[in-house]
Amino acid sequence: MEFSMFFILSNTLLLLSSSAFGKTVSPPAPTPTPTPTPAPAPAPDYVNLTELLTVAGPFHTFLNYLESTKVLDTFQNQANNTEEGITIFVPKDSDFASKKKTLSNLTQEQLKQVILFHALPHFYSLAEFKNLSETSTPTFAGGDYTLNFTDDSGTVHISSGWAKTKVTSAVHATVPCAVYEVDKVLLPEAIFGTDIPPTPAPAPAPAVAPAADSPTEHSADSKASSPSSSQPDGSSASKTIISHGGSLVLATFGVVMMLL
Repeated sequence: MEFSMFFILSNTLLLLSSSAFGKTVSPPAPTPTPTPTPAPAPAPDYVNLTELLTVAGPFHTFLNYLESTKVLDTFQNQANNTEEGITIFVPKDSDFASKKKTLSNLTQEQLKQVILFHALPHFYSLAEFKNLSETSTPTFAGGDYTLNFTDDSGTVHISSGWAKTKVTSAVHATVPCAVYEVDKVLLPEAIFGTDIPPTPAPAPAPAVAPAADSPTEHSADSKASSPSSSQPDGSSASKTIISHGGSLVLATFGVVMMLL
């Protein structure tokens, strides 16, 4: 009886141990690798228009107008604090010098509108201007102050309705600010009207005056053509001889009378 109980317990323990060892232990699930967060795009460089226009070229007159009309702050804010960026068209000092009288007749508000008229409230590369050829493009001056663009084999032409010019070079063309040099001051039709002055005709070439005769040659020619200046007149010589002969006869007659 005791042997039977021992046998049953040993078989039971054997079955339990074989059941425990027969189970497959599952490995732990792998830990998922976290996806790296992309680094933020670097912020565009701060645009300092004063420094840019001072160093880039002869744009001192335009910069002076920016400062005197307070438009510089507007352009700086658009370039550095908006996602649209800015495009500015800058005439050279010599271009403003040719329009000095025209601009001097404007009020301060009109002058401010002219300067605002030289910028678009969006960044445009040179290649993008061909997409603007179908419509009038608004400027910072707003309202009717629009510009028309045409692309001619890569050359960008600009019409303000009163003045026509073209982009001659890219001074700065990095997002968010594009600065392009133009060869004329942009005069808006909204201020100057629709009567575009005709292009002045070129001045006629001065007539070449014939070379004047030299005094020496003229004197020589005069002497050669005048017989009286080259040789004495025969009648004048004869009169001189007769006059001298008469005086001699009278003197001789006087001496004879005294001797008598």
